[in-house]
Amino acid sequence: MRALQADAFAIDRLSLVDLPTPTARRGEILVKVKAASLNYRDLAILCGGYMPSLPLPYTPCSDACGVVEAVGEDVTRFKPGDRVIPVYLQGWRDGALTPEQRSSGSLGGPLTGVLQDYVVVPAEDAVAAPDYLSDAQASTLPIAALTAWSCLQQGGLQAGQTVLVQGTGGVALFAAQFARAAGARVIGLTSTDEKAQLMRDMGVDTVINYRQTPAWGQAVRAATAGRGVDIVVETTGSSLGESLTAVRFNGFVGVIGFVGGMETPLNIRQLIGPMIRMQGVVVGSRAALEAMIRMMAMHRIEPLIDSSFPLAQAAEGFARMQRGEHAGKIVISFD
Repeated sequence: MRALQADAFAIDRLSLVDLPTPTARRGEILVKVKAASLNYRDLAILCGGYMPSLPLPYTPCSDACGVVEAVGEDVTRFKPGDRVIPVYLQGWRDGALTPEQRSSGSLGGPLTGVLQDYVVVPAEDAVAAPDYLSDAQASTLPIAALTAWSCLQQGGLQAGQTVLVQGTGGVALFAAQFARAAGARVIGLTSTDEKAQLMRDMGVDTVINYRQTPAWGQAVRAATAGRGVDIVVETTGSSLGESLTAVRFNGFVGVIGFVGGMETPLNIRQLIGPMIRMQGVVVGSRAALEAMIRMMAMHRIEPLIDSSFPLAQAAEGFARMQRGEHAGKIVISFD
């Protein structure tokens, strides 16, 4: 089978290699990958900023959709021909995440990634792909969509509330779609007029250009008549100070990413005085992924695909993400 591997931490060190096709053992399924999608985590690993001790060479990427090619002994959850989505964090089936489940491994590092023709996963660590979505669309769900869903759930999203999303990456746009479906108002941050229009077209109620308005926390407060937003989906990391300005008294800030960096100064009084709830968000369990897919199917929510690249040109997709040119999800096709 084909596999895309990196022999060093750099985009230009990706190359196609031939590897033996794996075999499904007891309790496992062999999945023929049809499409994969890129996340910022994948880029951070590939560029050496995250998991720098990961053994090389390695196969990148965590999210995929494919078709069950074969099943191992004792597998009753799926059969050959079923469309499936492997769960990003293997072993987390339901409930709150435990240290033991966290250490069981995630696809794309430390476990083998999905940029190869076939992957093997436990049958209990995959879910059925929604019928109404294409392979490319379904491949975007395990990290970006589920992280957005988990953040809003942990924030206690209710109809009539206001949610702040940052940028036009996958998590932000999923969060905007989910919030709108729940009857919430959405305020979005972006950097260009083109992306601002895209957000409006997707139902975002108010868009603020953070380059034109660096102190956007106060602009968000002004847009909410001084109250502040109920939930912040914090994808940047380095903007926590502004997010704490933007959120209401006893509001929620879900920290889900580090696109802007892994360190930032923090004024503790911004947390204590207004009693802000701030929590790190790590994707979600298999049960949460299934619940999210049911919600998406009910509302017919479709992921926004920015662009698609064949497996042999996946490096171009990574480079596009690194330049920040994308809006929505970048997909790798295996056709």
